[in-house]
Amino acid sequence: MPATGQSADVARNAGVDWRDGVIPVSTRFDDPYFSLADGLAETRHVFLSGNGLPARFREGFHIAELGFGTGLNMLAALIAWRAAGARGRLRFTSFEAFPLAAPEIARALSAFPEAEAVAGPFLEAWVAGRSRFVNDGIEVEVILGDARETLRRWAGRADAWFLDGFSPAKNPELWSPELMAEVARHTAPGGSFATYTAAGHVRRALEAAGFTVTRQPGHGRKRHMTSGILPA
Repeated sequence: MPATGQSADVARNAGVDWRDGVIPVSTRFDDPYFSLADGLAETRHVFLSGNGLPARFREGFHIAELGFGTGLNMLAALIAWRAAGARGRLRFTSFEAFPLAAPEIARALSAFPEAEAVAGPFLEAWVAGRSRFVNDGIEVEVILGDARETLRRWAGRADAWFLDGFSPAKNPELWSPELMAEVARHTAPGGSFATYTAAGHVRRALEAAGFTVTRQPGHGRKRHMTSGILPA
């Protein structure tokens, strides 16, 4: 899972090793960027279904994310948006402190032909150093830097959150009660979150922030995941 939580005044490049030549693993956090049991399927189970998507899509729907990583979650959301025939553009804002280089992202996405097929405009923007871009059906902004600072300064509010930092045991800064409170503060009434982790302290932090929290079946070998709604 991608990480954005460690202290950094500006974004720093991520270090990556490759497991079996296919799975990118963060050398900083010793954690893979996506599930070893089909990362795209995990994204769809955890982040899309966990947020009630695509059923909730509407024009201008806004997804925010902690941990951009390979961009796989963004591409999965774009695929779902197009398949749903939603009108207008999907808005997608992600917070990332340790961005991957474009060649590493391209290599990672090659494991998912469906995502790779729609990744061209994103990769072109990333190669050009643009962290904001518009593609057919989506408007993306990747906010680089420490999420504990950048989220606090962000003026937006999301309809759905993808909480996709590295494991809470390895990247605890990204799951702190203070940051979960900022997530709630930047959520529209009736908005939602979903995350692959079911760690008790994360669930308690999200409940304390105001979300109604539910534990759900996880993906693959993970028994549980967590989702929640911010009451309107």
